[in-house]
Amino acid sequence: MPDVIFNGTEGRLEGRYHHSKRPSAPVALVLHPHPLQGGTMNNRIVFALFQAFQRRGFSVLRFNFRGVGRSQGWFDNGHGELNDGASALDWLESINPNAAECWIAGYSFGAWIGMQLMMRRPEITRFITVAPPAGAQDFTFLAPCPASGLIVHGDADTLVPIQGVAKLAAKLAQQRNIKVEYHPVAGADHLFSTGMDELMTVVGDYLDRALAPA
Repeated sequence: MPDVIFNGTEGRLEGRYHHSKRPSAPVALVLHPHPLQGGTMNNRIVFALFQAFQRRGFSVLRFNFRGVGRSQGWFDNGHGELNDGASALDWLESINPNAAECWIAGYSFGAWIGMQLMMRRPEITRFITVAPPAGAQDFTFLAPCPASGLIVHGDADTLVPIQGVAKLAAKLAQQRNIKVEYHPVAGADHLFSTGMDELMTVVGDYLDRALAPA
């Protein structure tokens, strides 16, 4: 997968990109956890999500938010990082102007940024969110949630207690015309120190069902 550099609002952003050989392949953008807590595009969950999309024929991009790795700028409490996500999506779409679908995926802080980006970009058709920081961050902007997707969370997560995530998932599931699936992983903490295999099995199964011909 090639290294890529593209322009953000505060300078250059560093990413890794896989380009599908399929014409009109779907695209996916994967967002990493909190920059001030060691989050990078090389996080193992971010990389596993990237690979899950790659194996299914997507053109897929993961990148470092501002101030991480070789990405320029400084941490901006989510405001600038949302702009980074928009710049990354712009770049991804410029390389794939005929993409059949657009997916967003994020882990922890990246899940929060990804869901906000989805509200701003109507071309995003599906989402996968892992360990969204419900309770720690405000998710009331999802009113209504514009796309169907998957929420996965560890039931032993002490950083983001599962009760807040379950409440968020239940609220989104009540909406008409979209379907939000929720899967708690037994025994998994916020880092998925255990339960990683189950996490990726759930993600893979969801992708396969969503991509299956009608």
